[in-house]
Amino acid sequence: MTPRRRPLGRSEVPVGELAFGAAGIGNLFTPVTDAEAEEAVDAAWDSGVRYFDTAPHYGLGLSERRLGRALRDRPRDAYTLSTKVGRLLRRAPGPAGDDLAHGFAVPATHHRVWDFSAVGVRRSIEDSLERLGLDRIDIAYLHDPDDHAEQALTEAYPALARLRAEGLLGAIGVGMNQAGLLARFIRETDLDAVLLAGRYSLLDQRGLAELLPLAAERGVGVVIGGVFNSGLLADPRPGATFDYTAAPTELLHRALRLKEVCERHGVPLRAAALRFPFGHPAVTSVLVGARSAAEVRDAAAMLRHRIPDGLWAELKERELLPPGVPTPEEAR
Repeated sequence: MTPRRRPLGRSEVPVGELAFGAAGIGNLFTPVTDAEAEEAVDAAWDSGVRYFDTAPHYGLGLSERRLGRALRDRPRDAYTLSTKVGRLLRRAPGPAGDDLAHGFAVPATHHRVWDFSAVGVRRSIEDSLERLGLDRIDIAYLHDPDDHAEQALTEAYPALARLRAEGLLGAIGVGMNQAGLLARFIRETDLDAVLLAGRYSLLDQRGLAELLPLAAERGVGVVIGGVFNSGLLADPRPGATFDYTAAPTELLHRALRLKEVCERHGVPLRAAALRFPFGHPAVTSVLVGARSAAEVRDAAAMLRHRIPDGLWAELKERELLPPGVPTPEEAR
């Protein structure tokens, strides 16, 4: 049975609670074979996932190519696909080693060029469609415009808005790992969605201060990524990472306390981390990166795991969550 989908923000583009993040099948940090990538997408489909997210940045286009191949024979109206703009891929003049400096275990056949111009946005969409081998992209996000905010606001956003008006995109948004600039985009543009990574989790609620209330007020859909904060909330242990670097001792101890409370209620920490963002009414979907079929199945099972209301109450009582943070039982 396919889980219920609902529109993302004010758009008519449907998304489910769980989205497949395709950075992993772009060889994020370590290689994944073509077969493993296809198996991961198949497992997502079999688990009821119908929203898939990728980007040119992920593996220098490898993620888009693999995701497109895996989805090509699926009914096109049965799923939602998002990719991103802001980095164009230019072929490297010659052999240049690998791309691990950018986090991807792929040959450095191309280099990335930041481009938030109107021409760059249209070129990016055209290139992505070619790599995907699909007839359309449903959602386009401006990708990490942190250092390019003015051009993204004055050139890239209007270009995406025109593509949306022409019916070539169903929804447009911005994806970042900071909340402040996302809030500015909501205030100054007519976005459908934002993708907030790592800033609304059991360990980090910075998105709650301004962004999430503003999104709810303006009818902007919020997709939450990084609910495990790059690993610490998936498996808190010495050496675990938080935001892709070694977790500070204080955060590790906090994660271990979160895990202890969860286990007392018979809930895996991963399940609580996945369910937590849905306490806020602006949150529509949670995006989970996966590189294998096993990881996908685990995420789907964790999101279905029943969580007693008493868990959220105890987390607040023990000051592991702020007293005013909305929790899922309040959203029912």
